Amino acid sequence: MIRSLFAVVAALFLSLGALAPLPVRAQTAGGQVYVQIEAQPSESEALRAITYYEDFLSDVNGFSLGNGYFAVALGPYSRTDAGEVLRVLRAEGRIPRDSYIAFPSWFAGRIYPPAGGASAPQAQPEAAPEAQAETQPAMPALPDESPAEARRSEALLNRAERDQLQIALEWAGVYNGAIDGAFGRGTRGAMAAWQQNNGHEATGILTTAQRAELLGQYNAVLDGLGLQTQADTRAGIRMQMPLGAVSFDRYQAPFAFYTASGDLDAQLILISQDGDQDTLFGLYDILQTLEILPEDGPRERAARSFTIEGRNATRATYAEAALEDGAIKGFILVWPAGDEERRSRLLETMRASFERTPGVLPHDAGADTEQSVDLVSGLEIRKPLKGRSGVYVGADGAVLTLMSAVDGCGRVTLGTGREDGTPAELAASDAATGLALLRPTTAQAPMGVASLASLSPRIASEVAVAGYSYEGLLGAPSVTWGSLADVRGLAGEEGLLRLDLAALPGDAGGPVFDRSGALIGLLADPEDGARRLPEGVSFAIDAMTVSDMLTQAGLSPRTSNAGESLTPAALTRQAEELTVLVQCWE
Repeated sequence: MIRSLFAVVAALFLSLGALAPLPVRAQTAGGQVYVQIEAQPSESEALRAITYYEDFLSDVNGFSLGNGYFAVALGPYSRTDAGEVLRVLRAEGRIPRDSYIAFPSWFAGRIYPPAGGASAPQAQPEAAPEAQAETQPAMPALPDESPAEARRSEALLNRAERDQLQIALEWAGVYNGAIDGAFGRGTRGAMAAWQQNNGHEATGILTTAQRAELLGQYNAVLDGLGLQTQADTRAGIRMQMPLGAVSFDRYQAPFAFYTASGDLDAQLILISQDGDQDTLFGLYDILQTLEILPEDGPRERAARSFTIEGRNATRATYAEAALEDGAIKGFILVWPAGDEERRSRLLETMRASFERTPGVLPHDAGADTEQSVDLVSGLEIRKPLKGRSGVYVGADGAVLTLMSAVDGCGRVTLGTGREDGTPAELAASDAATGLALLRPTTAQAPMGVASLASLSPRIASEVAVAGYSYEGLLGAPSVTWGSLADVRGLAGEEGLLRLDLAALPGDAGGPVFDRSGALIGLLADPEDGARRLPEGVSFAIDAMTVSDMLTQAGLSPRTSNAGESLTPAALTRQAEELTVLVQCWE
């Protein structure tokens, strides 16, 4: 490796005095130094290396070494800071392990960043940190710590604490470098700027009190939330929780509920259960059907973890869970919309503090609580705005229904009675008749396609309407029997059939069959807005009107050859194959 060879040769030459003149005494006395991380045999190769390092490091420089090689170095730093930068970045594997401290006099000239051809800065001896307060009387020590003491207390910070200071400086608007825990030129300048903005001496070294002040400003947005570390021993989770906004309510496996305790409409739900990858994936699917988790937002599922975010006009929800050692643990934070800065800061704190402890919620936790088909472990399932019926009219899954079934919908799904139904788009509509043609976004293969009656039905003949009377709650269409009362509307309107049968709103858009199973019409809305029909009276859009609409939409409707009457059981089976649930979602 070229840089390794160069480092060894440089060290050997130093020991022999062969690289004179090198002012060794001046270099070891203090002054600005660099952390050299590479040496390349050409300027172009050095610039390529600089481009690479600048993606994740700050204070990257390039220098000519005057011997045909070019150095990539970080800095300049004080001697103390350079040692810390070298230790942190080398320990984390972000710079080569053979990186070392380099002095400015080793460099023949700067190649990057361009600065009008200026040469590299020369060493400037400075007093040792311990003596700064005495040798620089014009810069008195801060009340709580001298700069030397501040450096010593700073050296005790761990990586997370150093990162947190850079994050806080970034939030304060004085730092825009990498969050790397290395306090170099950019970080020191930001510290000095913050000190100046807050009435402190601009030393570029934060004292313990100043660090506390900076972090206090950064965390002020969380005031009033009562952040405390809470250990839920039954769920086996310890983390910082906003106990000023939520308090424990109940267990209902696999959740521990912390509900709003004040005016803030917030909720925290801990996730804790035994399981495997299938359990984790099932939980991922179930959570996305819940009312508390809006549909819009990113979702990411890996082999052993997932995150889900959802936002709408009223709430922002975040959920995460991971599988470790047979236990699935995580949390859900539900927060009111419009409070994004506080929510994001709180979420950051909660995620960083999340800790697994022994134990998971037993499967029967909360078994005596309320049960409902609309609830999953105490959480309400997201429900559609409305559910109506339709009929398959194309081999690709095209569905005919009513315009009223899809008006005002953010999205429409077909089938299943759950939110994971097949998404569909409006392909054609007819305002005069109120008919709408839907096409699934991915082609489907229905079990059957309706055939239209070729002859007008006879008054008083028996008919059957198939539809999702209870808007999908039953999971299958119901068949309602009745008779044809008239082949016109009440005012003599053409294109309508009057039926002597009782229908519910969910039946609207469903197919009307004669006894042979031929489609003679599509059930209209039970109410027309201006008047309410008497009980037992319904209307349907007749087969000829349906045929005209399908033809105009580019479909060739199938026609039924009049055949023998089907048994009630056979007609019910056909109705179940041809009728589809149409659901309208926000």
